[in-house]
Amino acid sequence: MRRREFIALFGGAAASWPLAVYAQQRPMPVIGFVNAASPGPLRQQIAAFREGLKNSDYVEGQNVAVEYRWAEGQYDRLPALVADLVRQQVSVIVAGGGAPAVLAAKAATTTIPIVFNAGGDPVRSGAVASLNQPSGNITGVYQFTSGLEAKRLGLLHEMLPKATPIAVLINPKFMDAENQLSDVQEAAARLGVQLIIVRADAESDFDAAFSDLVRQRAGALLVSASPFFNTRREQLVVLAARHAVPAIFEWRDFAVAGGLMSYGTSLADAYRQVGVYAGQILKGAKPVDLPVVQSTRFELVINMSTAKALGVDVPPTLIARADEVIE
Repeated sequence: MRRREFIALFGGAAASWPLAVYAQQRPMPVIGFVNAASPGPLRQQIAAFREGLKNSDYVEGQNVAVEYRWAEGQYDRLPALVADLVRQQVSVIVAGGGAPAVLAAKAATTTIPIVFNAGGDPVRSGAVASLNQPSGNITGVYQFTSGLEAKRLGLLHEMLPKATPIAVLINPKFMDAENQLSDVQEAAARLGVQLIIVRADAESDFDAAFSDLVRQRAGALLVSASPFFNTRREQLVVLAARHAVPAIFEWRDFAVAGGLMSYGTSLADAYRQVGVYAGQILKGAKPVDLPVVQSTRFELVINMSTAKALGVDVPPTLIARADEVIE
C-alpha cells in the first residue's frame, strides 16, 4: 500500500470513530453526595436520585461518579465531610438530610454548584435569599417537612378524637425544633388538646422519652419531622407498637414499616428532582437560573394492620382521603 493511500485510509477510519469512544477518554464528572442521615433508610430515595440523573442521560458508574458521605445523624461531622468533597474538586455537591448539611455545604464553597433537599424553609435557614431567584451557587428542593406539624396533629386528632393528652416527640438539636413546637402548640390550643412534650436527640434518649409519655398516659404520639428520627425509623415504630401508642410520622416509609399513619411530601419525588437538577448542572446550567422547587405532592398513608392491632377504628372519612391504605 502506498503512503498516500495509507494516510487516506487512516484518516477516514479516525473520522468514523463513534463519539462514545471520545467521551470515554474525557474525565468522568463526580457528584459529591453528603447527607446528614444514614444510607440504609434512604435506599429508595437514592434510587430516585439516580432516576433523576438519567433524565439528563447520566448513569452512575458509566458517565458520572458519585462520592457518598453520610453523617449518620451526627451533625458535627458534616463540615469535615463536605470539606473532603471540596478538596476532591467534585463537579456538584448534593446536600440533604436537613438544613445542617445544606448550610455546611454553603459555608464550604462559593464556586462548586450545590443542589439541596431541605425539609425546612431554605430562606428562613439562610440557605437561599429567594426561592424564585436563588443567588450564588446553590439551589434545590424545599419539601415543607418541618412546617406540617400542625396538620399532622389535626389528622391524629381526627383519627383519635378522644385521645388526650397527645405526646409530641421533638429533636431539640433540629434547626426547626422551636418553630415546630410553636406550630403544634398553637394547633393544640385550637383543637382543645393537651400536649406532652418529650425530647430526644440521641438513640439512648428514646426509652426514657417513651417511658415518660406512657407514665403521663399519652393517648397518641406525634413524632415531629427530623432527619435524625428518620434514620431511627424502625426503632421508633417498634417502640410505639411495644407501648401500644398510636402514632403519626412524617414519611410514608414510617407507615410502611408499621407506623399507624404518616403525612408529608413525597421524599422520592424530592430526591428525583435533586437528581434532575444535578444532571442539568453537569450539562452547563447555573444554579442561579434554577429556581428552588417546592414540593406539591402530599401523601396521607394509613396502615390498617397497625390500626387493628391497636384497636383503632379508622374513620371512613380519613380512609377516603388517604393516598394509600396499607392492609
